[in-house]
Amino acid sequence: MRAYVLIEAAVGKAKSVGEGVQKLNFKDARVISVDAVTGPFDVIALLESEDLDKLGRAITDGIQQVDGVQRTTTCLVVKLG
Repeated sequence: MRAYVLIEAAVGKAKSVGEGVQKLNFKDARVISVDAVTGPFDVIALLESEDLDKLGRAITDGIQQVDGVQRTTTCLVVKLG
């Protein structure tokens, strides 16, 4: 299972948030990519895990604990068709 995690960072913290998320190492999930973006979000991370609970723990115990992260929105990837 994959999810895009849309991250709002504190003002001036987008770069350090992106670097912090990229450095995270999870036992049960993998950070596939981290990109700084323009628009309503500052950083978008793509995560992969074998189940939703493990993915959720990576977000709440990992990404949301990175200094400068103010809010996250998680979008699960679905297969259409």
